[in-house]
Amino acid sequence: MAELRRAYGAAWWHLALLVGCFAVTGWIALRLAGEPTAGRMLLWFVGAVVAHDLVLFPAYATLDRLLRRAGPAVRNHVRVPALGSGLLLLVYLPGVLGLGDGTYSAATGLTPEPLLRRWLAVSAVLFAASALLYAVRRLRRREH
Repeated sequence: MAELRRAYGAAWWHLALLVGCFAVTGWIALRLAGEPTAGRMLLWFVGAVVAHDLVLFPAYATLDRLLRRAGPAVRNHVRVPALGSGLLLLVYLPGVLGLGDGTYSAATGLTPEPLLRRWLAVSAVLFAASALLYAVRRLRRREH
């Protein structure tokens, strides 16, 4: 085990986990190989990787560095609602952007028009709740 750790650079369970992840990924790739839309899925996946690595990661890493100056409490009170808002945007992005009207309508019987307003409202509530919690915590620290 010590030789494996020295040669590999991490614990044995890390290698086992990676092998499992590659096995699941390979199984999914084989399942999708016969799909007529596999090319489109691959294009979206590559586009998402490029957009994240070249645009989004540098942007939120820079914002996080700026927030680091404000201290850990402020940073976490911004990070948590931003993560929730970002995940909601990621899930509902086509509807928020007004794309895929036919697909969304066929699946739900609804129009995607209110999704942008709802996402903005939920995001505002998340940030407002976090700001309120931060204010309450600051007031309690001053009292003690």
